[in-house]
Amino acid sequence: MARAKQYNEQEVIEKAMSLFWRNGYESTSVRMLEKEMGINQFSIYASFGSKHGVFLESLKCYKSKINSVFEKLQNGTDGVNDIKAFFYDSVEMPAKMGELDNKGCLLTNTYNEFANNEDQLIQIQMKEFMDDLKTVFIQKLSVNSSKDKATIEKQANYLLLAKHGLAAASRVNNKQEIDDYIELTFSNI
Repeated sequence: MARAKQYNEQEVIEKAMSLFWRNGYESTSVRMLEKEMGINQFSIYASFGSKHGVFLESLKCYKSKINSVFEKLQNGTDGVNDIKAFFYDSVEMPAKMGELDNKGCLLTNTYNEFANNEDQLIQIQMKEFMDDLKTVFIQKLSVNSSKDKATIEKQANYLLLAKHGLAAASRVNNKQEIDDYIELTFSNI
């Protein structure tokens, strides 16, 4: 007879997510996961298959937690101002999630860490997120009917890269510097 789990999978994944967010995938060991998650290696492997499995679940957890910010962006009706609000919201998200030590975006951090990695499962997760974000940026930029398709595409690419820069900057820069970065980014749109 199988033993009943003595832990809540959602809770331990949230703890693992925080650890990966702080340290990245490569710098997080299974021993660190054991300590952070409060479960042993056997339980980690039994529930998630591997460190990689824990990481994939952590990415899914993160995506579900930031979904409200993404939905706000999608459902907004104010074009470029919706994107600007998304930039501000994304900087504030870690604190709202109780992650005061985790600055930046876990997905952007992962995107950067796995940029030259051939891990197909991670690449799929990252590509889906970036494609979805760019699609929404294009929709928001298209609200301005005076812009042609080529300009909208260039601006969407610019904003996608600016979002990457913002995630990196928010790890080390202060609030005023971040606010100035966002304001100047949108003065160019």
